[in-house]
Amino acid sequence: MMKRSQIGGGIAWFCLLCALAHPAALFALGIRLPDQDAFASARGNAFAATADDPSAAYYNPAGITQLEGNNLSLGVYGITLASRYTSATGSSLNSQRQWGLLPQSFSTLSFTNCHLALGLGVYSPYGLSMEWPYNAPWVQVGLPRSGEIQYFRANPVIAWAPCDTLSIAAGVMLDYAQAELGVDPFPGVQSRLRGRDSDAGFNLGLLWHPWKQHSFGVTYRSATDMDFQGHANTTTGGTTLSDVSAKLNFHLPQTLAGGYSYRPTTNWNVEVDADWTDWSSLRALNVTGTPLAYAYNWKPSMIYELGATRFFGRGWRASAGYMYSENSVPNSSFGALTPDSDRHLFSIGVGKSCKHLSWDAAYQLGYGPSRSVSGDTTPPYNGNYEFFSNAISINFGWHF
Repeated sequence: MMKRSQIGGGIAWFCLLCALAHPAALFALGIRLPDQDAFASARGNAFAATADDPSAAYYNPAGITQLEGNNLSLGVYGITLASRYTSATGSSLNSQRQWGLLPQSFSTLSFTNCHLALGLGVYSPYGLSMEWPYNAPWVQVGLPRSGEIQYFRANPVIAWAPCDTLSIAAGVMLDYAQAELGVDPFPGVQSRLRGRDSDAGFNLGLLWHPWKQHSFGVTYRSATDMDFQGHANTTTGGTTLSDVSAKLNFHLPQTLAGGYSYRPTTNWNVEVDADWTDWSSLRALNVTGTPLAYAYNWKPSMIYELGATRFFGRGWRASAGYMYSENSVPNSSFGALTPDSDRHLFSIGVGKSCKHLSWDAAYQLGYGPSRSVSGDTTPPYNGNYEFFSNAISINFGWHF
């Protein structure tokens, strides 16, 4: 059996890996990254009312009171994705195919006599990486060609079960992010804005089991605000033309998710969730110190999630799920760095639990049907956009 000092050491090393790893390059679902655990991903992330493994620290922290003893989960989410643009004349081009690996770490410690549980999650709730070729029509008129946001979160939580059917939880979100925005205004001339910042927020959770076969879960995450402070520089042929201090404000949204889980027998768990993201807080991006300003005016959007798990003998389980994500970006403020659209994501997965060890693996296919963009306010972007992604999640757990 592992000692608590060994557990803490393992978490520390995994946090270091998170800091060194290149985060996943994503722009799906706005810029949210909802996949934080292989078992939950296999169920279409319909997990707020189940939340019975260490990743509950993210999906619904109230769920960690269901766990006994000490638990540690280490995982990785790997994805490859791309977007395709087709102009009104029929010519098309693809964004640079993006790939990434997102490490994820969750741990819990239960105090059964006090009806308390502590948890810690280290993960990336947001991410962006996008790069288009130089012949994209918007690049020709001086609009951004590339952009990247790397976002990390440490999320300690505490949960309390005042009675057998109810648990409540609260946590602190400690966030760090860095961003880069690239504009190529003329051939051979590159302008880059780079900055970093940190902020703190909080999350809340509630899990209610009124009857053995039914459970309800609600989880809330507060907004965070990043003032990316750094430098904006312009270079050509290795020569710096300008280098000025700059600041970019990026407001990340509050979210609210709720779910209902039904267990008709001990061998089945079916859940449906609704997840709201308040993207209306992201209005404009003004780059202080430069003439750059971008209207975003995103709108709130929903993610609908459906998942089911079948439990077999000897610890085996199989899951399947579906997610539908609403478009967050209106035509009037469309930008090619975040070509969001209505998305369909299908997932399957398998896993096995032993006495002290467990593992889960999941595959996810994402597809965004062709979205047409047109209007006088976005002429360089007018055309059709499609989205494709493939992702694999793997988690290993230790229970002692």
